[in-house]
Amino acid sequence: MSSAETPAPRKRPVQARSALTVDAILTAAAHILEGEGMEGYTTNAIAARAGVSIGSLYQYFPNKEAITAALVLADAERLYEALQAASDGSAGAPFLARLEALLDVVIAHQMERPVLARMIDMEERRLAHDPALQAVHEAGFALVRQELQSSGLSLPFGLEASTVDVFAIVLGICDTAGERGETDGDGLKARIRHAVLSYLGLRPS
Repeated sequence: MSSAETPAPRKRPVQARSALTVDAILTAAAHILEGEGMEGYTTNAIAARAGVSIGSLYQYFPNKEAITAALVLADAERLYEALQAASDGSAGAPFLARLEALLDVVIAHQMERPVLARMIDMEERRLAHDPALQAVHEAGFALVRQELQSSGLSLPFGLEASTVDVFAIVLGICDTAGERGETDGDGLKARIRHAVLSYLGLRPS
């Protein structure tokens, strides 16, 4: 799907009441995806679960694909905001402590609702060229780059390539764990930590 084909909301919520309606729709969509998968994921089911009329739903979203795109974007934004907060909260700490703080956020996000995380990961790949989603990914990439740049480490392949690789290591292991339905957060964190530290030439403890 190209960025031109990415479904977008019909209108942006401006008033508080409109924002609450959109939030209710997205919350309902998440619950249906989590509990019923794509089989039960229809605009009628989402509207009923959200407690809004189908007409109200269509005021904001032209179809269920637009709801999915908004849900994926909201999830990505929530993860990035949590990562940024963890980075800010561990400012001045040694690199390993900062890495632990960031990994805690990633694992908590993955394990909070693992079934939903798996569904969103699948849809996120399909929407990879959405400009708004790309902007969030680029912000996350910039955060990882800044962490590596300020680490004082001798990076194995330079700043840009090492950032790409670390980003890919974390996402790759997380996504695979999601596809496999893993629920052991501690084990997942240990594997990601080991992979990142090994890549950076540090001895995993």
